[in-house]
Amino acid sequence: MKVHFISIGGVAMHNLAIALHINGDQVTGSDDGIFDPSYSRLKKYGLLPPEIGWFPEKIKGEIDAVILGMHAKPDNPELLEAQRQHIRIFSYPEFLYE
Repeated sequence: MKVHFISIGGVAMHNLAIALHINGDQVTGSDDGIFDPSYSRLKKYGLLPPEIGWFPEKIKGEIDAVILGMHAKPDNPELLEAQRQHIRIFSYPEFLYE
């Protein structure tokens, strides 16, 4: 599965991203700020975004799901692009439930 995290640097979000990566899923993500310990852990697993910020071009049709962090705003450009492409969008708890 290919999953994109909006706000990958969150305490819970980065751990889920790492777990999915270890499980063999393709993981990408973005955030407007990533700090330790999230920064170091994402870097260790090759999941640290190359740039800080929101990039709607990261949202491509081959993404199976977007996991939305708590501090992402309704006008987040990546979220809007995922909605435009009808990609499944989950909150962290919704994804865990599924």
